[in-house]
Amino acid sequence: MLKSLCIAFATYSRIPTPRVEWTDASLRYAICFFPLIGAVIGAAEYGWFRLAGVLGITGLLRGAVAAALPLLLTGGIHADGFCDTVDALSSHQSRERMLEILKDSHCGAFAVIFFAVWAMLWLAGWTSLDSGVSVLCAGLGLVISRALSGLALTHWSHARKAGMLRTVADAGSKPAVTAAMALYLLAACAGLLLLAPVRGAAVIAVNALALLWYRSMSMRRFGGVTGDLAGCFVTVAELATVLTLALTAGV
Repeated sequence: MLKSLCIAFATYSRIPTPRVEWTDASLRYAICFFPLIGAVIGAAEYGWFRLAGVLGITGLLRGAVAAALPLLLTGGIHADGFCDTVDALSSHQSRERMLEILKDSHCGAFAVIFFAVWAMLWLAGWTSLDSGVSVLCAGLGLVISRALSGLALTHWSHARKAGMLRTVADAGSKPAVTAAMALYLLAACAGLLLLAPVRGAAVIAVNALALLWYRSMSMRRFGGVTGDLAGCFVTVAELATVLTLALTAGV
């Protein structure tokens, strides 16, 4: 289990972990720990807001650091998937060609434009959060998006016969991953509803809508999920979470 935890954090974050050998046994439960990365990021955000309060840091500077933390802690792996997906969708090419674009390491004009829009909204959202409850809710939202992503990669069709996502999914224990993701979702949703019933319900709803969009987009346009599409979903769901909390601040 410890090896699986290290693999999950080494793959989907830049949080230092001991190096372990990638084997079928260690990969079997790796994805089970994916949502924990969201919990760690949420804890870092809460710690930053508490520190900012002590230091008297507010407004744009506090929001900018908060917006940067998830990108720094994940190495931008999900944002990279977002950019690749935008380039592929904006090409309006065949399914096969769009899958090739997903693998292209170059960044197109549409990716730059849409990521700039995403970044502005992301920054605005974090800057608008002004309470510990809001930040805790945001952290729980990061757990939910990753748990939903884990369920999707386990149960949905894959667009490719090979790739990192396919490798992790094929090696994983489907019952164990399903049970783990369900527990994460139950815990995170319960936490949201306890902390802020109305706002928490709104966060759950927008994540569910993001998942429906993800399924429609991935199946209709690509024939299944890929690592890049999963990263795009996490990026979109996280933005939806933060903006929802910002827009419902007065509730």
